[in-house]
Parts: sequence; C-alpha cells; structure tokens
Amino acid sequence: MSAAVLDLFPPGAHVDADGELVVGGCRLRDLAAEFGTPAYVVDEAALRERAREYRDALSARWGEALVIFASKAFPCTAVLRVLAEEGLGCDVAGAGELVHALAAGVDPARIYLHGNAKTDEDLRRAIEAGVGTVVIDNLDDVDRLERLVSDEQGVLVRVIPGVRPDTHAAVATGQEDSKFGLAPADARRAIERLRGSDRLRLDGLHVHIGSQILDAAPFGRAVEALAALGEFDVYDLGGGLAARYTYADRPPTVAEYLDVLVGAAREHLPSAARLVIEPGRSLVARAGVTLYAVVTVKRGARTFVAVDGGMGDNLEVSLYGQRFEATVADRVGGGDPVDLVGRHCESGDVLSAGVALREPRVGDVVAVPATGAYCFTMRNGYNGALRAPVVFVRDGDARVVVRRERYEDLLRLDA
Repeated sequence: MSAAVLDLFPPGAHVDADGELVVGGCRLRDLAAEFGTPAYVVDEAALRERAREYRDALSARWGEALVIFASKAFPCTAVLRVLAEEGLGCDVAGAGELVHALAAGVDPARIYLHGNAKTDEDLRRAIEAGVGTVVIDNLDDVDRLERLVSDEQGVLVRVIPGVRPDTHAAVATGQEDSKFGLAPADARRAIERLRGSDRLRLDGLHVHIGSQILDAAPFGRAVEALAALGEFDVYDLGGGLAARYTYADRPPTVAEYLDVLVGAAREHLPSAARLVIEPGRSLVARAGVTLYAVVTVKRGARTFVAVDGGMGDNLEVSLYGQRFEATVADRVGGGDPVDLVGRHCESGDVLSAGVALREPRVGDVVAVPATGAYCFTMRNGYNGALRAPVVFVRDGDARVVVRRERYEDLLRLDA
C-alpha cells in the first residue's frame, strides 16, 4: 500500500530508511516542525518537470503553439514565476490574478484575460499592463473594450461548443446552458462586429469544456465545433485534463490528451494557425502536498481523526465532492479506514471519508497528496483560521514563498 500512495505524491517521493516520507529531499515531519501546520508544500522540481512535459509535448505535435497556465488553479506569485521561467504564459480571470502574474514577471504579451463578468477595472488594468489577449465572453465585453481601448487590443471569442464532459456539474463549462462563452449564433454576431472594429483585433476563437475530465474524447469534439465558424489565426483550446487524486483515478497522460486534441486540430483547423492550451489542475496538482497535525482521535461508531486544518485550506471536498487520499508521514500506507476531518464548525468539514491511516494518534503529521490545484486559491478564513503558508522544497532545501497569516492580519483591513 505504501507504493500505491507514493504514486499520488510528487515524482521522486519516497520513504527513507527511518520510515519517513520524503518529498523534494525533505522529510515531511521536519517541514511540519519547522514551518508549522497546516502547510502547503510544493515540489519545485516536479512543477518544472510537468511544465516542460506540457511545453515539449505540444511543440513536438504542432509548429506554432503556446502553453499558458490557468492561474486560478494556483495563483501564487512563486508558482507563476517558475512556470514563466519554463516558457509558459498565463491566463488570468480578473485584476487580482493579473497582479500576481505581473509580479511574477510573466510577459504581458503572453497573458490572456478571461472572465464571464469582466468589470471596467479588470479591463482597464489589463489594457494598461499591455495584456496580449482578452477573451470575449459576451457582447458587453465588446462594448466595454471599444470604450476603453485607445490603440489596438487582440481578442478571442469564447464559443460554447455544446459538449458536456463527464465531470461534476460545478466544473463543466462546455454545455449549451453554460454561463461561459457565446452560443455559435451569438459568436457569429460577435465575430462580425469585431471584424468591423478599428480598435479590437480579432485573432481567433477560444473553447473550454470544463475541468477534471478523465476521458480525452470530448476535447476532440470541442475542436470540431470551432471549425464551423471559419478559419482564424489563433485557436485557444482551453484546458481541463484531469489530475490523479485517488487510487482509482486513471486520467489520460499528457501525450494521450494532446494526441486527441492535436489530432482533431489537424483534421478541422488550418495548419498555419497557432494553438494555445491552458492546463491548470493537471499541471500543478501532483506537485503539491498539504501537511496537517492530528489534534484528536475520537473512536466510536466511526473513528474520527481531526486535524488542525480542513475546509479552510481545502474546499474542494465540500464544494464538489473531490476525493483525496492521505497517509501518516512516518507510517506510510496501510491502516484501518477512518474519517479524516477538519476543525471547522461544519459537519461537512471532511477532508477524506474512509481513508486508511495506520495507527493515527495525537501529534502525528498527516500528508494529503495532490493538493497543488485549487486548494491554495480557495483557502478561506472560516472560524478565523489563519491561512496556511506555501513552502517550496527542492534538493533538500525548503523556503517559504507565502508566509502564514498572522492574527494581526485578521484586523488589518478593519476601518
């Protein structure tokens, strides 16, 4: 069982001679002792390796191509800086994510602004920063941009392809009733209007069908839907490839995913066009691990192992039922099923129901793998919890890139 759980941690994770779980050359119990818990740990080498895998696999399959990171998955300045250093661009959904991308040194020409309800402030900041592409999600975007742009702004039109992948409804975005994008008839109207604009340069189309998608076939169908709208210079094909969270998950590999995506592009799109893809979850999930300390073990009709974090630092379980595995950091794998629960005042504050932990006891460090996506971005202050730090590890060295929130920070914005 230790081998099975290790497969969910960053590549290279192992159990040392003393039975300690090691990630990025660092013992996880040592990290917990030094930086406290809860804590988000990121294996920097694993993050870089995954970025290169995406970058190289796409460039090998299509001549003019760009990988941009869907920053909402992990909008941390240090993460964005690493991915920019590896040659990736960045998509942002609002001015706040734009602030992080610019601070990370992302080339503004490689920043794509998304959002189904962009405000004047979002657009104004993007224009002032020189953001290369704004993705048109509605006709009101066109009105606002026409009013705000004084020079020229590159844009894409987001199209609803009518493709519903097999994923949770909360993260499906390609179906006909999606709040994102324009139905084909409305997309055609937007295209005609943009072609007549002297300020907005229509570069092409965008499509995105959702997240945590375990079957590659729907990605190909979405590409086919774009072909009916004509030929363009740029096609942004979105992201959505699933990450592996559980023992049972078997997502396509990056190569398998791109074979389907690029295969459909070869069949339906002009060969000279630029392809853009936007991986998020599948790019960063496995590089991240969250550490907790066990506060209490309550045995009865069910065994509850309660830790010092919970839905304040991992909202995915409560929000859309995402399953996570876990292990005690110095007794890796195996054990009896318990409910790993958080400290927040909600019965739904469950990190993992029925997860196997070996002899859990107060003071243990519990490690939850595959938390590099959406956990940091949805962290919150429920019950006044302090937001967890982000710790980068590499070759046995550890450094804080986002500090832990302090109690005085809770009052910082009081007027």
